[in-house]
Amino acid sequence: MGAGVGTATRTLGRSGIDVSALGFGCWAIGGEWQSADGQPLGWGKVDDEESVRAVRRALDLGVTFFDTADTYGAGHSERVLGRALGRRRADVVLATKWGNVFDERTRTLTAADDSPAYARRALTASLRRLGTDHIDLYQLHLSDAEPEKAAQLRDVCEEFVAEGLVRAYAWSTDDPDRAAVFAEGEHCAAVQHALNVLQDAPGMLALCEEAGLASVNRSPLAMGLLTGKRRGSTEAGDIRSRPPAWLQGFGDGSGADPQWVARVEALREVLTSDGRTLAQGALAWLWARSPRTIPIPGFRSVAQAEQNAGALAQGPLTAAQSAEIDGLLGR
Repeated sequence: MGAGVGTATRTLGRSGIDVSALGFGCWAIGGEWQSADGQPLGWGKVDDEESVRAVRRALDLGVTFFDTADTYGAGHSERVLGRALGRRRADVVLATKWGNVFDERTRTLTAADDSPAYARRALTASLRRLGTDHIDLYQLHLSDAEPEKAAQLRDVCEEFVAEGLVRAYAWSTDDPDRAAVFAEGEHCAAVQHALNVLQDAPGMLALCEEAGLASVNRSPLAMGLLTGKRRGSTEAGDIRSRPPAWLQGFGDGSGADPQWVARVEALREVLTSDGRTLAQGALAWLWARSPRTIPIPGFRSVAQAEQNAGALAQGPLTAAQSAEIDGLLGR
């Protein structure tokens, strides 16, 4: 597939909603927030004005899909995103999530709530913070919710669709069996799950193909490892100072496992082919992996927004390049 072909836009599953093939994840622009025991859950300090400029720059560069969650920054990400979009709300497809309970004043995650009543309260609050009358993609943010409870929440989402408050819905989970529960709903359009060149998800992609869902890809740059610019964050208040289990290394766990770093270096030549940056190559791999993928890298600055959006012009890797990567990774 040539550069740019088939990647300018993609359809959000069976919803018929078209989005840019690249979305922007808005976790980072929520700023600092924490768990009940004081552990950081954000990406460190942010400049809200720079966040607003970055969102608007992304819009100018053709990005039309923005993914956030009510709990990012304990409501702050939604507020900043809503302000940045302003009168351009109609130009974008807006996704947010619910299921976590938090204190906006102290920016603290306090609990989880999988009740239908809370789903409605959370939706009402998100609409207010985002300054909109509807959410385009509403996502359950409790990855390990019980399937029976999730079926109830799926039915609640159908009610939201019927009321015009939500256009489509999804589950943010890495479990294909759980995602399949939501997929039974008429207006389920996607599943959000981890996927990157180091961390494939063939089972989830198979479900997306079978059920007609979009694959919204979080961690498309492996928490920064695939940007080539970090070896574990040391910034105070940054969750990336504690990498996920699959990336943790030896010793104190403050950086990525050297084996993973070595794998990135082995892939560098292929991923940076045709003038791409390492991050752009990682995004290009995702587009080549499936026609249903929509990566949502994070950002905190105009420069990051420009680099990520620049991947759109290059399009997906070729089949030969993807095969070479599989060989290098022994897949």
